[in-house]
Amino acid sequence: MTTPAKVKRRRSAPDFSLERAAGGLVAGIDEAGRGPWAGPVVAAAVILDANRLSHELVTGLDDSKKLSPRRREQLYEALPGYARIGIGAASAPLIDEINVLAATMTAMARAVAALGAVPDLALVDGNRLPELPCPADAVVGGDGKSLSIAAASIVAKVTRDRIMTALAQRYPGFGWETNSGYGTARHKYALEALGVTRHHRRSYAPVHKMLILDRVWTQHFDISH
Repeated sequence: MTTPAKVKRRRSAPDFSLERAAGGLVAGIDEAGRGPWAGPVVAAAVILDANRLSHELVTGLDDSKKLSPRRREQLYEALPGYARIGIGAASAPLIDEINVLAATMTAMARAVAALGAVPDLALVDGNRLPELPCPADAVVGGDGKSLSIAAASIVAKVTRDRIMTALAQRYPGFGWETNSGYGTARHKYALEALGVTRHHRRSYAPVHKMLILDRVWTQHFDISH
């Protein structure tokens, strides 16, 4: 009995299938930064010009998590010539006030508002939809299916990384230029040594715990009474 030869499958990649099926002006929407302890959540909305899109973008756009930082930067720099781009953000205080999911929806709505045009349809990565001025479809794993969503994932990720690198210059020690505000060992140590900044998400457990410890420490050693 012979064993069938294994067929080497090509890695799946995003394409224009969803956009073409919808027709009209289609925006892809994605976000970056729901998990970090510090910094904003950033969303991007991207309308690609399918008729002019370069070969580099058609073959290179993908889920930003699958790309190296250098490749993300290259694609980010190439996009403006072939796309309409809108960016929206929600700050750490807003995340604490309304929760990160609601803040993400707010950032997405702001990104669409920043496009300067109302799409005929929005393709939103994930299983939740923000309130938008146009019809929208939720696409689970959309950044690996739709070129528009993949482009949005890259724009959101690069934009947020640049914001965190800029904040790292004002708040040295936390390693935001490399960890982008995520909960690395360096970030945890810096929280213990330097304390909580106004860009930290105080509702997140590690930061909230640090605030409680600081309060207990202050009360315990308060000798003013």
